[in-house]
Amino acid sequence: MSQIKPIELPDLPAPDILRCAYMELIVTDLAKSREFYVDALGLVVTYEDDEVIYLRSFEEFIHHNLILRKGNEAAVRVFSYRVRTPEDLDKAVAYYEALGCDVRREKEGFVKGVGDSVRVLDPLGFPYEFFYETEHQRRMCWDYDKQGAGALVRLDHFNQVFPDVEAGAKYLEHGLGFKRTEDIEDEDGVTYAAWFARKQTVHDTALTGGKGPRMHHVAFATHEKHNILFICDKLGAMRMSDQIERGPGRHGVSNAFYLYLRDPDGHRVEIYTQDYYTGDPDNPLVTWDVHDNQRRDWWGHQVVPSWYTEASRVVDLDGNLVPLIEREAPKEMDVTIGADGFSYTRKGDTEKGFKVGEQL
Repeated sequence: MSQIKPIELPDLPAPDILRCAYMELIVTDLAKSREFYVDALGLVVTYEDDEVIYLRSFEEFIHHNLILRKGNEAAVRVFSYRVRTPEDLDKAVAYYEALGCDVRREKEGFVKGVGDSVRVLDPLGFPYEFFYETEHQRRMCWDYDKQGAGALVRLDHFNQVFPDVEAGAKYLEHGLGFKRTEDIEDEDGVTYAAWFARKQTVHDTALTGGKGPRMHHVAFATHEKHNILFICDKLGAMRMSDQIERGPGRHGVSNAFYLYLRDPDGHRVEIYTQDYYTGDPDNPLVTWDVHDNQRRDWWGHQVVPSWYTEASRVVDLDGNLVPLIEREAPKEMDVTIGADGFSYTRKGDTEKGFKVGEQL
């Protein structure tokens, strides 16, 4: 019997989410994390002390896109979304209380730079936050003297690991109003991963099928491919190339150019650029065949096993690790052995392994 309880969505308005806004990470060595995120990746420090560092990207005007908080065990403390109006916080409280979730509200904000906020442990077991009020910071997109060749300009998305992608999708799509833009399926209708957007890009978050709830990665955008190549060169020059996990390369899903890194605690960070516009109401869903080796890397390069198996734990609103649930459905890594290295796993797969606007 599945450990995942069916989610009965309440007949109430959900908070109107604008975009993913920031993530709060628990890190075990603040100095090493600062070297990675500030010295190597070039994120801008908004505030720091001996216990916490608040960081933002160069085009951002809200207080921060990433918080690094010192702790004993590495984990994700919160996935935070900005909502459209202050009244959406009232909706968040009512909506999640109706779902039976742990709901907390802090009028002065849970962190610096953010005002009235609602935090919940959502039905999937992820710590979510919703806020509207924030201290504005000066956008630094014109500060080319400070940006460098690898400038991170925006927080782009989260990626969450959860055992049942379709159960999670029901909550994100029909509950919170996310739009599914792409997914990966097999001929039996098993969904291995799906991508969901609120802003007009491929995603603000994604669900990857696996043991969870866990955080697969947090992603920052650059303007161009060459910015990512510079980051690789810089990491090599800093003798930090062992923190490159995968890439650089081109995704099939999202069409974006990518690089995956691991921070000193193993938290995965994607550097991402050049996906596509999804803002039309009839934007077509793209469904990929799990047996198509180009879905994860357009060039067919092998996906390292750690990318499929390793992810960051998440904590509840009291800071305790959320228990993990195993995936019962087939796992993507298991059904594509051999597919991620210059080959297709089904004979005759010479056409594109995806369909636009229809399911497999």
